[in-house]
Amino acid sequence: MSGNRIVRYSRDRLPKGRTDWRRVDALTDAEVERSAAADPDAPPTDPAFWSDARATMPSAAGKEPITLRIDRDTVKWFKARGHGYQTRMNAVLRAYMLARKKASGR
Repeated sequence: MSGNRIVRYSRDRLPKGRTDWRRVDALTDAEVERSAAADPDAPPTDPAFWSDARATMPSAAGKEPITLRIDRDTVKWFKARGHGYQTRMNAVLRAYMLARKKASGR
């Protein structure tokens, strides 16, 4: 961990962020929708996209620590989506497993 520094701030001493909140507050709904539609990392979805979606809870059986070799670009893609990337990877694997079980009748 050399080079890393953990810093603690109280609420009244937080460093100023770079977000221009006045500009954000001034955006119209149409401008927000145009901006969202232009974001290549978050393409718009329609109801058909969500038709078979379902909320899932983590397995009650717990987790098994393993070593797994995954392509760098795959890991990079999941990590780029922020905190919890391993949980998301597990959810993708679980969805695949359940779909295969359903297809095979087991």
